[in-house]
Amino acid sequence: TPDPLPLPLPLTMSLSILIWLPLAVSIVAALLPTRLVGRAVALGSLAPLAVACDFMARFDAGRAGLQFVTDKLWIGSLGIHYKLGINGLNIVLVLLTALLFTVALLWSAARELDRSRLYYLHFGIAESAVLGAFCAQDLILFVAFFDLMLIPFYFLVGMWSPAPRDERVRATLKLVIYTMFGSFLMLVAAVATGVIDAGSLGGHLNFTFSALSRVHLSHSSQDWLFLCFAAAFLLKMPLVPFHGWVRDAYKAMPIPAVAVFSGILSKVAAYGFLRIVLPLFPYASRHYQLLMLLIALVSIVWATSLAFTTRDARLVVTYSSVAQLAFITLGIFSLRPDGGQGALLQMLNHGLVTAAGFFVVAAVAARCGGSESLDDMSGVAFRAPVLAGLFLVIALATLAMPGSSNFIGEFMIMLGAFQAKTAIAVIAFLGVVGASFYALRLFIGAMHNRVGGGVSSREIAPREAVAIVPLTLVVLALAFFPQFGLQRSERSLKATVTAVESGAGSRSGGTGGGVVASSTGGAAAASSHATAGGAVAASSQATAGGSVVVATATNGGAP
Repeated sequence: TPDPLPLPLPLTMSLSILIWLPLAVSIVAALLPTRLVGRAVALGSLAPLAVACDFMARFDAGRAGLQFVTDKLWIGSLGIHYKLGINGLNIVLVLLTALLFTVALLWSAARELDRSRLYYLHFGIAESAVLGAFCAQDLILFVAFFDLMLIPFYFLVGMWSPAPRDERVRATLKLVIYTMFGSFLMLVAAVATGVIDAGSLGGHLNFTFSALSRVHLSHSSQDWLFLCFAAAFLLKMPLVPFHGWVRDAYKAMPIPAVAVFSGILSKVAAYGFLRIVLPLFPYASRHYQLLMLLIALVSIVWATSLAFTTRDARLVVTYSSVAQLAFITLGIFSLRPDGGQGALLQMLNHGLVTAAGFFVVAAVAARCGGSESLDDMSGVAFRAPVLAGLFLVIALATLAMPGSSNFIGEFMIMLGAFQAKTAIAVIAFLGVVGASFYALRLFIGAMHNRVGGGVSSREIAPREAVAIVPLTLVVLALAFFPQFGLQRSERSLKATVTAVESGAGSRSGGTGGGVVASSTGGAAAASSHATAGGAVAASSQATAGGSVVVATATNGGAP
């Protein structure tokens, strides 16, 4: 009898398809007639969303390691890999990216735009770069995507901003100066990390996260590298004292751009703390924990106080966004599993609620003569009950009403903060109370009271509903099932926090540019002995740069 035919290999989809599909869609759409470009890109944006949903469906939440890995040597002489992968830290953020860009493009497609081909090309570049930053598993590749995702927004602010020319130029200039300075710091720190680690890797450069995490830097090296990465990420979020650009930029951006910028680009920086800073610099993460918690606390108080007082509806959402990003940072640097999981869940919640908030503000402003001032808004709910109902859901989610997913996220963050630094957690609670005031003030001021003289109360239009309704429905769904984000992040988050605890507590560290070994997935040993997490054989030798302890064990899934 003939041999049986071999079983067909399972069909797999590369992450490269997900990453580059948005750019490909925008390029193909640019070849169409102008009147069809927006619709084509909006419909095409559903393809990356479908691919992201496919990866979500096939993701195994029981594994802490990387899944769907692509690893190709890109620049061999420099040890740079084109390495992509998904784990519990980024899977939900990838789906959030695809969703927010889709609704932003649907909103844009319903409006007439100048130079539409170029506008949608910039959105395609931005989406591909953000997806690449989340999926990158090589430090230099991450830096490249991180820088690339910012470039389109320079043009979106400069060319399509509704603000007057002088405000547009000022916003673009500040955005360029601040973010490029942060990018420079990150590039210097990334190259230094790989070069210093190369001494323990046989002199070969290797910038993949899996290789860098096996050999930790000495304490002194971790200190300055941590500060460079922290400054770059805090500039991007932004938090105090790196917030000088946020007011002008958020006020000048077109609504779809500011929705995705605040909703998802700021999360790349928060994700960078979890994926890069904590695993690669565990001692420095512990050493500067108090500093980072104080930065988060000051940012919460500052942003909450401004959201209290501003009369500009868009700026209320802006400062609310900064306050929530500060809470996320508070959860990350609690260095507790509860706080970290709450931070990841709040990244998802914040992205949905903030983006929806900006779209709602734009819809209300369209009924108030284009003004975004609360002084010109009142009584919009008179003939717009559906719009008012959607706005109410977003407002209640913003103030973290019990029963909402935002409440679960903030509760877990505060739990982690109380375990880390009780005094800071108590003061940070003022931000939770303050959110109730500014969220309700925004809703009541715009929706209720007498109909203003320049207000035209009318129901939500389809071109507004295409963005607001889907986001509101997802916010409601997460209120019933917050485990959607928590289950998928639990193992990866606990592995990250455990690595910080073992890396910070089991090594004395050198004073020069040396490196010390650690193990991921188990405890590191300072002398030759076996541990429950994995055996680590360690030997020390004197060098001019400091003490070097070599040998590492890793276990527990793909690195």
